[in-house]
Amino acid sequence: MTMTATPMSLADVRTLADGIRSEIAKAVVGQPEMIDMLLTALLAEGHVLLEGPPGTAKTFLANAFATALGLDFGRIQFTPDLLPGDILGSNLFNFQTSQFTLTRGPIFCDLLLADEINRTPPKTQAALLEAMQERRVTLDGETHQLPQRFMVVATQNPIENQGVYPLPEAQLDRFLFKLLVPYPAEEEEARIVATYGQRSGPQRPADLGVSAVTNAAGLVAASGALSQITVADEITSYVVRLIRATRSHAELTVGASPRAAVLLAGAARARAALEGRAYVIPDDVKALAVPVLRHRLTLSPAAEIEGRDMEALVAELVESTEAPR
Repeated sequence: MTMTATPMSLADVRTLADGIRSEIAKAVVGQPEMIDMLLTALLAEGHVLLEGPPGTAKTFLANAFATALGLDFGRIQFTPDLLPGDILGSNLFNFQTSQFTLTRGPIFCDLLLADEINRTPPKTQAALLEAMQERRVTLDGETHQLPQRFMVVATQNPIENQGVYPLPEAQLDRFLFKLLVPYPAEEEEARIVATYGQRSGPQRPADLGVSAVTNAAGLVAASGALSQITVADEITSYVVRLIRATRSHAELTVGASPRAAVLLAGAARARAALEGRAYVIPDDVKALAVPVLRHRLTLSPAAEIEGRDMEALVAELVESTEAPR
């Protein structure tokens, strides 16, 4: 179902973002950069892949994010025996009515947490492709629309190599950002232990005072504010030159596609809106280049042998590509 709403002013978008940050901070200690990136992806209507070791609050952050946004939250724990029907749902025959009835799967929600997405085979991973790209699913030849604000936040564990199925390039390309969730700083870890060390049982964001500050209609209005953001021709040219530089780099065998350029420009507009600016600046592009590109590029065999770091390589590309003044 498509929602229509009067676009917010940029000042209102910034105020809303501050309110969301404040609510999430009631439950999540630290991680301000992760929260800002989630907000940027939300406005840009993109999906996010969170990668980090177990116990770094990836799942809890996604839950708190959905709670603060007032969105319908769904979660799928990906396992090797998970089937596409377990995600999408299926048409079951009703003997009382002699008709098939759609039993909707957990994907029919506003914000879907795909937990440990790399633990399920590619056939099941592919069940998300249409949903992430088109915001719809097809079951038995019939198309079913997902909510307009449908967003996937997926997690994966980078430590284990056994029993996992690396996401194919087509799947990775559906994610706007790939974010690396670090261990907390010592002071933040002490606050985490002080906050949760004396509690027993599972904790929910609502139990810690997190409440909704908006809803799906409000988020549609916030995203509508991006129409007020100006992207100068010089910024567009800068984005294109940066993306094209990845295709001719000697240490990369696969560069970024035109879709990456479009997504980078859209994310830069969202970042400008969150800061209350009506125009994109080069720093918006620079700040988002690594999370947009790190999962879309492939190192050459020689670069892998040398232990080249993808983040450092993207940073070098950003530095070597002339930005508009």
